[in-house]
Amino acid sequence: MPMSGSGIGRRGIHYLQKRKAANIPSDLIEKGQNRVIDASLTLIRERAKLKGQLVRALGGALSSTSLLGVPLGHNSSFLQGPAFAPPRIREAIWCGSTNSTTEEGKQLNDPRVLTDVGDVPVQEIRDCGVDDDRLMNVISESVKLVMEEDPLRPLVLGGDHSISFPVVRAVSEKLGGPVDILHLDAHPDIYDAFEGNKYSHASSFARIMEGGYARRLLQVGIRSITTEGREQGKKFGVEQYEMRTFSKDRDMLENLKLGEGVKGVYISVDVDCLDPAFAPGVSHIEPGGLSFRDVLNILHNLQGNLVAADVVEFNPQRDTVDGMTAMVAAKLVRELAAKMSK
Repeated sequence: MPMSGSGIGRRGIHYLQKRKAANIPSDLIEKGQNRVIDASLTLIRERAKLKGQLVRALGGALSSTSLLGVPLGHNSSFLQGPAFAPPRIREAIWCGSTNSTTEEGKQLNDPRVLTDVGDVPVQEIRDCGVDDDRLMNVISESVKLVMEEDPLRPLVLGGDHSISFPVVRAVSEKLGGPVDILHLDAHPDIYDAFEGNKYSHASSFARIMEGGYARRLLQVGIRSITTEGREQGKKFGVEQYEMRTFSKDRDMLENLKLGEGVKGVYISVDVDCLDPAFAPGVSHIEPGGLSFRDVLNILHNLQGNLVAADVVEFNPQRDTVDGMTAMVAAKLVRELAAKMSK
């Protein structure tokens, strides 16, 4: 049986721990890890440079979406299949069952609308024994490398929701200030440190808010929230919109205006914001969610300068045989790319 992504990562960490126990010099291990990290960042840098040069040569783009995959699943508290999502999403985007035109008329086969800089090699880095503090820094640096190539803007493919912290951090630091965040999810993901893990996918927005990377955080689609989730929301001034009041909140949520007075708008879409009837391929199935058209109405009607986004928590290991949720995630990516590219 093939080893899961998390199993590979654990094997690497345990392997390096054994080498340290065998009196292998720590500086030798660290130098090797640094070489792997440098090589990983070099690949992202050079691909981003190439795609940026292409878009600039074509001309006419004020902003252009570029995909960056972060196949990370080990910070999930339940299933770790989201590590395998980025290639499945890409496959669905270009599978041929639909055309390359978005609902608002953008052509995805135009590089000024969508390019791709590849994946951060998460498992290869973890296999060298790199811990999560450094891994999160690698993710942040990768996002900044994309943003350096104007007019590229990152649309990040997860991966579990822990990736949103280093991505938002990078966006805020690169732009020089906080953003407004629209977060679509069944869960608030704002535990202080779920199960003792400060980088848990259930704690990403606590890290974002305590870091000062967001001015406003709007959480939409919430229907699985604990007392701590509500208390943390109040602590950080989060605007939490639960599904039990969605019929009352709908008009406002479908006419949002965000980003004025800050560096722009960031959108984070956890696929489980959708009712499982629309997206069964997720780790945490929570009935009573948003319809796909609800989500598109919110995204299409949002007014604001979209500077970056992510689509996370698609779990291919729980998808239907015909890849229904992969197509749903791909459609989300397509429509976000169209909104971000101008």
